[in-house]
Amino acid sequence: MTLLNKKILGIITARGGSKGLIKKNILPFGDKPLIAWTIESAKNSKYLDRIVLSTDCSEIKDVALQYSCEVPFIRPAELATDTSTSIDVISHVLNNINSYDYFVLLQPTSPLRSQFDIDTCIEKCVNENAPSCLSVCKSDTYPQLMYTIEDNQILKPLLAGEKPTRRQDMKNYYTLNGSVYVVNIEFFKKYRKLIAENSICFEMPKNRSIDIDDEYDFSIAEFILNKNLTKEI
Repeated sequence: MTLLNKKILGIITARGGSKGLIKKNILPFGDKPLIAWTIESAKNSKYLDRIVLSTDCSEIKDVALQYSCEVPFIRPAELATDTSTSIDVISHVLNNINSYDYFVLLQPTSPLRSQFDIDTCIEKCVNENAPSCLSVCKSDTYPQLMYTIEDNQILKPLLAGEKPTRRQDMKNYYTLNGSVYVVNIEFFKKYRKLIAENSICFEMPKNRSIDIDDEYDFSIAEFILNKNLTKEI
């Protein structure tokens, strides 16, 4: 299904060299490998015309193929190091696949996102003609309560002149949750960025915003999944 006659490419990125949690992209999560959750939510989208996986790992490729995700090429080794950037990986995909207006970056480390989250981000980005729409969630931390630690363990407020107040009186702050990035390809190729000054956002609930980096994150995500807490709260 097209949206305003735009062609939209889904890009799933998963390298094999995870260090925080070994082979995390294909670890069992619920009743299937972690990456399968992202593949299935992408395939359920109303708007993604094509879904491809970028990986350097044959094991990840094989799992993705089992779940009917296209793997048109293997990512070069130089784009699968600890210092490789998402910008470089996406550029490699777009250099090999063309004729699309937008791409949607989906990372396997956000298994609890839903089709609704993906499609709403796409709708907002296209309908509002924004350079990109990124998923966010409300932050549990407040800059007014944050400090750096100087020499001799002295606390220095992150925000000069700001004093802690009651949480109820504080402004809400939001953080990118890494779940959905919808980006206009023309904008991306021109500026090699995912976010611009006029980018917009879609707020996701905390329970679907888990970004798995280590065993602690994995355990929290499993708890949410097993307790069926992924609905809107």
